[in-house]
Formats: sequence, C-alpha cells, structure tokens
Amino acid sequence: MGHSERIEIIKKIEALRGSHVICYLTSIRPNAGGNMGDDAVRAFFEHLSLLPERPVDSLDIFICSNGGNGVVPWRLISLFREFAKKIGVLVPYRAYSAATMLALGADEIVMHPFAEMGPIDPTVSNEYNPIDQNTMQRIGISVEDVKAYISFIRDTVGIRHEDELIKAVEILAQKVHPLALGNVERFIAQSRMIARKILLTHMNEETHKHKIDDTIDTLASKLYFHGHPINRREARDELGLKVVDAPPELETLMWDLYKDFEEELKNTEIFDPMGEIYRQVPDPEPFDPTAAIAVPIVPVGAFARSDDKLAIVESGRLSSSFRRTLRFVVVGTGQQGEPLIRSETLTQAWDHLPAPARAPEA
Repeated sequence: MGHSERIEIIKKIEALRGSHVICYLTSIRPNAGGNMGDDAVRAFFEHLSLLPERPVDSLDIFICSNGGNGVVPWRLISLFREFAKKIGVLVPYRAYSAATMLALGADEIVMHPFAEMGPIDPTVSNEYNPIDQNTMQRIGISVEDVKAYISFIRDTVGIRHEDELIKAVEILAQKVHPLALGNVERFIAQSRMIARKILLTHMNEETHKHKIDDTIDTLASKLYFHGHPINRREARDELGLKVVDAPPELETLMWDLYKDFEEELKNTEIFDPMGEIYRQVPDPEPFDPTAAIAVPIVPVGAFARSDDKLAIVESGRLSSSFRRTLRFVVVGTGQQGEPLIRSETLTQAWDHLPAPARAPEA
C-alpha cells in the first residue's frame, strides 16, 4: 500500500480509540536498522502542529523500533504532554530499549499478542570505545555488561579480596579505555533519571515511589539480558506496567498497519550489498570438484546502491520519512581474493508529504 491506503487503517484505529494517531517506526531490517534519533523530534512537531486543537483529549503513538538515543523518549513525552491530555502507546511488534522508555510515559500501553518490549539498560558508544578489528567499527558497551563483569568476579568466581578485585578492574581497563568506563557510569545514571522523569509525567512520586523504583530497577538491571523480550502478560503482571490487551478488532487493525509499514521498510529482507555486487559478476564455469575453489573476480569500481527508508513518522495528515542513499564501491582485493568495499553516503534527509486530497463524498 502507501500513505493514502494506510490513512484508512489509521482512521479506523482513531475511531475505535477515540484518539488521534501518530505512527513512529524505525527500520528493523537485518544489517540496515534505523535508530530513534533527535531529528525525529522535529518531524513529530510537524505532525502535532496539524492537530485540530491543543490539547487534544487523547493521542496514541503507534510504535515499532529497536531503540536508539536514550534522551529522545524524554523529549518526545514532554512534547506529547504539551499537545494531549492523555497519551496511549500502541505496540504491534517490537518496542525495545528507548522505545520501551517511550512506552513508560504513556497513560495506557496497548500491546498486540505479538508485541514485545525490552530492558532499558543503554549501550554506550563514543570515541573511546574499543574497535572491532574485523569491521573497524567501534564496539558498543552495555552498561550492565560492565556491572555483570564485576559481579561475576566477586560473586560467581568468589574473588572478594580488594587487591584481587583491583587487578580484575585493571584487566578490564586494559581492554576498554578508562574514559569509556567512566562514560558507562554516566549513562547508567542518565538512563535511570530519564526513566524516572518519564514515569512521573503520569504518576505521583509520593504515592507511587516504591512502584517507580521497582519498575526502573527491573527494567534497568534485573532482567540481566538486554535482548530479553517482555510480552504483554509479563509487562502487566510482573512489571506492573499500565498494559492492556488489544481487543480483537483493534488487534487486527494494528497488525494490518504494521505489515504495510514492514513492507515499506523492507524489514523482512536481509540487507546484503556484497551479494548485490557479486550478482554483477558473470556466472562461473560449471563446477569442477577436482579444481581448486576460486573466488569470483570482482572488478575494481563495481558498486551497489541502496536507497532505503530508516524511519517513518506518519499520521492521517502527513507522512514523514528519513531516507538514506548509500553506495558500496569495490576498491581492491584482500589477501584471500575477497573484494574490499567502501561505503559512501550519498544522501540522507527527511521528506514530508501531505496526505493526498480526497474526492468529496456524495
């Protein structure tokens, strides 16, 4: 489909919920995922500015994302509270990390049976992070992994002597820059602070202090694994979040809407630029089992292009999408005959398209 067809589903959801719906999806395509970024806040403002009044009685955010910048949820929830009296979050599939943080700011979280949320422990990435020698990319550091390392040495291995613990920390500091470790502590504090601020937008600190503390501790530390999927029963019954099940009609509409976005974002296709380049190479001779295996020769200068949407913010009045165009160029050959490629960003920008005009009804 497209925006014009999705509008009909959005309007049906709005009618069922008695709300205004804004969709926010980042790509979860394998090898080409998108993140929740600061630039999305500006895109949201364009959509909120088109609401018929301020504040509206109810605003629903339809979200699917693997997460991103941990500050973005606070900026968005603060903005939503300026434009709506009540905020709902509709989760058709994944709402991990920063997307889970966003859901914490809702007065109501509606989860599809296939929906998942996740822990909110952040992953730190800056110029001090170690580099993966295979990809030459900086490795993200999970703040809970650092804490787990110390707990493993102290509690599991049983090393409790101060001098031995210092040696364990020194070994870690040899692999990870001390300033990167210091940044980890800052991110732990920031993540918890933002989660608390978000929860306090709809909870009273005096009457709900224990529940707020327990929710933050569980989501930030007690689930142990950043990829742990939290289903709707666990979110409601074990974490005490304001989760409700989607009624059958809403459940169907949420899934239909997500599947259309899924197709547009190519979430079910593996991003494989090297495969695209190999497909340009002429077919090899018939396979000879007695011959040495040869690596296909890829000429220098061969390239593949990728023009993909990494994020979409969409409502019944406007469709905004962040599109990035990449080019992958073969620049040489490795020691084993494998092609070496360079990635080049050609364009990246937000596009804003108003909803198509509808013919007047008879």
